[in-house]
Amino acid sequence: MSELSLLSQLKYDADGLIPAIIQDAENGEVLMMGWMDREAVQRTLSGEKVCFWSRSRKKYWVKGETSGHYQLVKGVYVDCDMDVLLIKVSQVGAACHAGYRSCFFREVTPGGLAVIAEQIVDPDEVYKK
Repeated sequence: MSELSLLSQLKYDADGLIPAIIQDAENGEVLMMGWMDREAVQRTLSGEKVCFWSRSRKKYWVKGETSGHYQLVKGVYVDCDMDVLLIKVSQVGAACHAGYRSCFFREVTPGGLAVIAEQIVDPDEVYKK
């Protein structure tokens, strides 16, 4: 399937977006989820780094462009309904802007949320304003 054919077959939501689950290609850990529009998908497919569409900032962003914690694309997959992407990556540093390797660093327990991972970087140091 050509890149152009894939882009036209994907099912985007009413805002023209498709969710992209980011997974560590080596160990299968789910690192994060982000949104892509057609252009972000195309940029990701034609480059080596993952590109997203920021709904809040209304602009494209390459994961790691500020922090240096890039996601290097190892494979792109689509689900059976063609409405969700799975992108396997080699993660450089923390995937989460809160300083954790994965954005899924909290577990829901009967007592509330429990942090189940170690913060690997100080976000105040990484994202100095």
